Amino acid sequence: MTKKIFVVIAIVSALFCGIACTYAWGVWGHSKINRGAILALPREMGMFYYNHADFITEESVAPDIRKYTMGDKTEFPRHYIDLENYSYSGPASMPRTQDAANAKFGKDSVYKSGTLPWTIQEVTEKLTAALRAKNKSEILFLSANLAHYIGDAHMPLHTSVNHDGQLTGQNGIHALWESHLPEVFGKNYSLYTGEVHYIDNIEKATWAIIDSSHKLMIPLLYNDKKLRKDKPIEMLYKIGANGQPEQNKYGQKTHSYEYAHVYHELLAGMVETQMRSAIAATASFWYTAWVNAGKPDLSDLDPKYITERNEKFYQEDIKYWKKGKVTGYKVVNEY
Repeated sequence: MTKKIFVVIAIVSALFCGIACTYAWGVWGHSKINRGAILALPREMGMFYYNHADFITEESVAPDIRKYTMGDKTEFPRHYIDLENYSYSGPASMPRTQDAANAKFGKDSVYKSGTLPWTIQEVTEKLTAALRAKNKSEILFLSANLAHYIGDAHMPLHTSVNHDGQLTGQNGIHALWESHLPEVFGKNYSLYTGEVHYIDNIEKATWAIIDSSHKLMIPLLYNDKKLRKDKPIEMLYKIGANGQPEQNKYGQKTHSYEYAHVYHELLAGMVETQMRSAIAATASFWYTAWVNAGKPDLSDLDPKYITERNEKFYQEDIKYWKKGKVTGYKVVNEY
């Protein structure tokens, strides 16, 4: 039964990630974040998570699937927050809870403007409860979903109303930054984050991520704007035999390698840093939920033979992890 679930998730992910990737890290990014976070955990948690690494990795795009394939309208605002619509001036200016935001700005306005930070806090609380109850299915489901939202929070364009550069004539920059760049250049990224840490204040840590990501909007947009200025179309995109920009299988214009390379260099490691930070934050949020749940023993949630079988592979992946590489999982390229 479990294998069938994995297959269904994989097929749906492949069919619909093109739409989803317009609004979140691409499949490559979310997969690396979730899998890297597993390897960043201390062994007393990490071995259990590693036993289910395939599920947690495949499930990394499940929240996007709920949006587009299941038609879950309540899912959309969980992935972003348009800070400009909240008259944002810093974390201290924001309501502490979604209920407080609804009261201040109106429920409909909050729905349209996004609830990402409050979603992270809510799911963290639910994961803590699942760990305390040692509910295996809920632990895995919530861990994977929490990782997705934390990943989204590290994508600067998820914090702004100008989510695809549409307000500044930079349409397509979302997919370029989150999918194209890491997929093409990610093989050279160092994703090792060191040890996880306990988070004393989930609310404060969440808003620190949002605030840090939002501050990257200026260099993200500025460098693209500067680079594309007065450039003919053939310098921006791959041009097909028909003289028009080539598109990937999801209908998105494909930037030329030369343009992507120069833009990536101008960003000075931004994408790599944000991905590494997302891995570290995900692992630390998981770890904090486990500590707050009383550090339950997770080793008895799986048959002993499964853990013994996976031990060798776990140790091998940890060795690569310490060299900055997240291994053991491949995705179909979007670009």
